[in-house]
Amino acid sequence: VQLQASGGGLVQAGASLRLSCALSGFTGNYYGIGWFRQAPGKEREGVACSTSSGGAQKYSDSVKGRFTISRDNTKNTVYLQMNNLRPEDTGTYYCATPRRSYFRCEQQDFNSWGKGTQVTVSS
Repeated sequence: VQLQASGGGLVQAGASLRLSCALSGFTGNYYGIGWFRQAPGKEREGVACSTSSGGAQKYSDSVKGRFTISRDNTKNTVYLQMNNLRPEDTGTYYCATPRRSYFRCEQQDFNSWGKGTQVTVSS
């Protein structure tokens, strides 16, 4: 599976961004999708994960109520809608797919990663 994240940018606090993750090179279904972010000097953290059907989703406490995962299967694209952005949301955002059907929203459970897209939120 190849993944390509896009849609990052520089915004002010309170603004919204929608990140896209284009998936290609897979046959059949994929198990799910995860969005992770890495701030300078910090470990990569899972912010939002979803099964491929969207039936089960998990959000980190820091983004719950502000970020939403959605998908367009016709475009093989998954989105992360980010509203009411805060300076602490700044970081490089990555999308990834897990290695098996049962997965936690933790980076060690994911084995296919795209290049990140930078999100910078100014105060």
